[in-house]
Amino acid sequence: MKVINFRDADFAAELKKLYNRNGFPEATAEAAARIFTDVKKRGNAAVIEYAAKFDKVSLTPGTFRVTEAEIEEAEEDVSEENKEAIRFAFANIVDFARRRIPQDWQYSPREGVTLGEKFVPIDRVGVYIPGGTAPLVSTVLHTAGIAKASEVKEIVAVTPPRQNGEIHPETLFAMKTAGVTEIYRLGGVYGVAALACGTSTIKKVEKIVGPGNAYVTAAKRLAYGDCAIDMVAGPSEIMVIADASTDIAAVAADLLSQAEHGSGLEQSVLVTTDPEMPEKVQKEIERQLETLSRRAMVEKVLKNGTFMIVCENLEAAAEIAGNYAPEHLEIMTENPAAVAAGVKAAGAIFLGQWTPESMGDFCAGPSHVLPTAGSAKFFSGLRTEEFFRRSSIVEYSSEALKRENKYIEAFGRMEGLDAHGRAGTMRLKKD
Repeated sequence: MKVINFRDADFAAELKKLYNRNGFPEATAEAAARIFTDVKKRGNAAVIEYAAKFDKVSLTPGTFRVTEAEIEEAEEDVSEENKEAIRFAFANIVDFARRRIPQDWQYSPREGVTLGEKFVPIDRVGVYIPGGTAPLVSTVLHTAGIAKASEVKEIVAVTPPRQNGEIHPETLFAMKTAGVTEIYRLGGVYGVAALACGTSTIKKVEKIVGPGNAYVTAAKRLAYGDCAIDMVAGPSEIMVIADASTDIAAVAADLLSQAEHGSGLEQSVLVTTDPEMPEKVQKEIERQLETLSRRAMVEKVLKNGTFMIVCENLEAAAEIAGNYAPEHLEIMTENPAAVAAGVKAAGAIFLGQWTPESMGDFCAGPSHVLPTAGSAKFFSGLRTEEFFRRSSIVEYSSEALKRENKYIEAFGRMEGLDAHGRAGTMRLKKD
């Protein structure tokens, strides 16, 4: 754990290093490209080979897809307590998503001119659900759940199987709850490639959403063009802004929460105006670490990806947060809303002492699929609008065309596009 203090001579340089993080290593890109290209070329045959190589399962095209019987059997293995949690989260996610469904609209800015927008749900969406180091049940709801709320007709999920070829029961129950229409036991680059390019067994999708490891992220980059993607996301990260009033145990718990995802490349950052807080938080982290089941994974992040920044005031803290642009930003100060007003970029902002980031991860409502590695400066988290096609609407009357045709002709001359310039004129000659 590294402490960076505003009184240090190299304070600005250390912050710049922190801002310029790269996310996942680029070295994975070449390996991902070989796999992706092979699946695109050879289809099912390549998928079978990579499933055996990476997920240690023996599949045939007939066993790619999870059957209804398997889904029903899995449901019986899910406790009522877990079913209640999944249904609760799903209801909240759908409620939030439906409030953002875009509506068709039109207006008349000038006489005889009608402009507007039309929105239609995408037909077929692929959702990638990580399942390597942990079964991310909540990710099903935060991707497929929004697609369902958006009335996407076909929601196709891929997720890595366990070595026995089965999918985690809670994951399957969440998929059923969220309205997934097809489930494939495929993971990693080959799973993304199968969605993006299709095979003789799997129909290609129009868009892929959802997080993943370095290879999945590289595969999504490669998929762009064969289909759309939501964003390119890297390892998880959290930043906590705290002052002297903030509970130390809560800070430590929240910093640890994002350190347990498993890649070892996650980041946990504290920004505080209290110069005594870093030492207190470090001691509390060490105490809580003793009780965590994923301790080995967490220790990697504590060693290489945990930073504690002491700054002069909360205005400076907000500026640091905006420049870092964290995936998750918790503001646990006396007046969190005032601090948040000064933050220019963050994937999601959690206000106050009683709002742990994990509430957003699981069941608050907005999607937990968020931009990382500073990309919150130019990307936003997954939202309802991304499951719709948008078309602009333009309609002119003959009188409106007569009035404005001279501008068409002017631009046609400026750009040397005679046919463009003539398109309106030819209509008016017939009038």
